[in-house]
Amino acid sequence: MAISSGIFSTFLSTETVPLLKFPSLTSTPLRFLAAPPANPRMVRSTVVTCATASTGNRAPRGIMKPRRVSPEMADFVGAPEVSRTQALKLIWAHIKEHNLQDPSNKKNIICDEKLKKIFAGKDQVGFLEIAGLISPHFLK
Repeated sequence: MAISSGIFSTFLSTETVPLLKFPSLTSTPLRFLAAPPANPRMVRSTVVTCATASTGNRAPRGIMKPRRVSPEMADFVGAPEVSRTQALKLIWAHIKEHNLQDPSNKKNIICDEKLKKIFAGKDQVGFLEIAGLISPHFLK
């Protein structure tokens, strides 16, 4: 039973080299495929570009876009329009500055008078609740 040498040898090189026959594997020394040609064809390299790399200067969208805010939020941030991301940054800066995180559980925020106006009068909120509690303050 012989293996077709054309399939394996043309895959790796332009020369065909006879392969071993199965019954005589133990008695015959191994033969290897011929070395690849001296000048193999160059493999084409594809360049993948990211679509966001060529965006340039576009207007902010989504949560980055400044929106009109309620009077309570405007008093807190000091501007009639602010983006959601900037509002969250200012709220966290206020929390850190006044050390309003619960010492026993840093996930809870103890609200002072300024935060109570924004957080619907709650005395304590979880940090995951903050995004939901400021949503009503952004007007459409």
